[in-house]
Amino acid sequence: MIIPIKELSTEVLDTIVKEFVLREGTEYGDHDVELSDKISQVKNQLNQGSAVLVYSELHETVNILPKDQFEQQQSEQ
Repeated sequence: MIIPIKELSTEVLDTIVKEFVLREGTEYGDHDVELSDKISQVKNQLNQGSAVLVYSELHETVNILPKDQFEQQQSEQ
């Protein structure tokens, strides 16, 4: 289930995105990228709609996925 990010407070969204970035250990190539920059990049993807915030009822977890990956998973179910 997609969680509309506009329905979340800024504080909650920031916390979710920060936890996601830290959990994923996202690799950005040869250059170190500041945590704040990584968070901004993920938030931009969410705002642009290229990524979605997803709640899994089965696992009771929240995750951020590329929109096309989420759509592919939905079509396989």
